[in-house]
Amino acid sequence: MAQKPTSTGPSQRQQRVAELVRHALAEVLQRGDIQDPVLGTHVVTVPEVRMSPDLKLATAYVMPLGGLDEAPVIAALERHRKVLRQEVARRVNLKYAPELRFRRDETFDEAARIDKLLRDERVQRDLETGHEDDEPETGTGH
Repeated sequence: MAQKPTSTGPSQRQQRVAELVRHALAEVLQRGDIQDPVLGTHVVTVPEVRMSPDLKLATAYVMPLGGLDEAPVIAALERHRKVLRQEVARRVNLKYAPELRFRRDETFDEAARIDKLLRDERVQRDLETGHEDDEPETGTGH
């Protein structure tokens, strides 16, 4: 009997709903619908939203432009979680409006870390000398 392949990542439905929620959050934050002194003075990007399998929880990864005042911005988003949930529910047609939680987006830090590693002098030296060893062998089939 054939077994179903086990999926390790989010389903297509989770990804589609996450993208709709991401767009709705970005629109609300861009328009300035939330009256808050912290959110009013920061441009907040929402690079990713991840949905739980039952679509009842949305984790939004956010970053203020320039990476400044991350903690106050996330605290402000948490304070206005109910209003943001209502706005998302108005814009995205789902059976249940997902609970929202906000997390700091760490992909920028990871990209900077990888970039720093690639610029390291040891890596550069290996890249310069490594090309000789990477040439494909052209054997005659002995």
